[in-house]
Amino acid sequence: MSEPRGARPQIEPQGARPQIELRALRKVYPTPGRDVVALDGIDLSVPRGAIHGIVGRSGAGKSTLIRCLTGLERPTSGSVTVDGEVLSDLPESRLRSARRRIGMVFQHVNLFDSRTIAANVAYPLEVAGVPKAQRAVRVAELLDLVGLGERADAYPAQLSGGQKQRVGIARALATEPAVLLCDEPTSALDSATTRQILALIRDLRDRLGITVVLITHEMGVVREICDSVTLLEHGRVVEHGPLGEVVGAYGSRLARELIPVPDLPLGDERSLVEVAYSTDDVATHDVLAAVADLGTQVEIAAGTIETLAGRRVGRLQLDLPADEVTAALGRLHAAGVHAEVATR
Repeated sequence: MSEPRGARPQIEPQGARPQIELRALRKVYPTPGRDVVALDGIDLSVPRGAIHGIVGRSGAGKSTLIRCLTGLERPTSGSVTVDGEVLSDLPESRLRSARRRIGMVFQHVNLFDSRTIAANVAYPLEVAGVPKAQRAVRVAELLDLVGLGERADAYPAQLSGGQKQRVGIARALATEPAVLLCDEPTSALDSATTRQILALIRDLRDRLGITVVLITHEMGVVREICDSVTLLEHGRVVEHGPLGEVVGAYGSRLARELIPVPDLPLGDERSLVEVAYSTDDVATHDVLAAVADLGTQVEIAAGTIETLAGRRVGRLQLDLPADEVTAALGRLHAAGVHAEVATR
């Protein structure tokens, strides 16, 4: 029985061997009349010890990507390397063993209703052939780790949604995986329980040194917990990077979605100009001074200032007469402020 691995090591620097590496990953499903391309040349690296978010709309390829990462789907071409092993090249007999190094947390926990919580967590250890006495010790350790040590003899029907998800996390950690894949783990939970589950995942990463890949459609989850993020669209990576860099790419879709401002209705004679900045580049008071210099016809209609990944960033929506947009953009750019006409 291994002990928790202590304080989290530093996330591997760029250039070090990543924990997860996808190269030119392509998955095509042949169907009558045409082929369906689910993944189209995915390149992705996740450093050891990182929490990486993968976002995208329904049909973007997220579920197929998870299935390729776990070896449940063989890629049409390209490679999947997890913890130093090229899963896409392994025969089925070795793939089953390699999957034990990957823990999986699902949106719907899928616990066995007829088993106690302890027995649910023990199930993957039974499958792996771990002796009963060792299973009992490991299960007790895991339930303590997720804060359910006193509920070992309870049944799933007696637990809340958040407690069931904690059981699912404990079960995913049973075989001491190096990687934890979380597929929409909080989408069925309320906001308070979501924060608790995300805090637990972060704490487990810090304590155990595991690498986490989190599939989600909720940008709030990415903001709360992720070190880096990838946006998928039609089976391709369209944006990717560490969170601090992504929010600094002012006009990008991820930056807009991670730091949202309200959509505002305007009359035909008014327009919106969006200002985005980071205090790494320009001070907030200098941005506000530049806006004030535009005159009394310009109003700040909406705005937000956030700190993400240690970087303080802001977005403002300026409401101004349509015939003053060009001049306003020129003056803001001359002051060193990023500005563009807001899309609606």
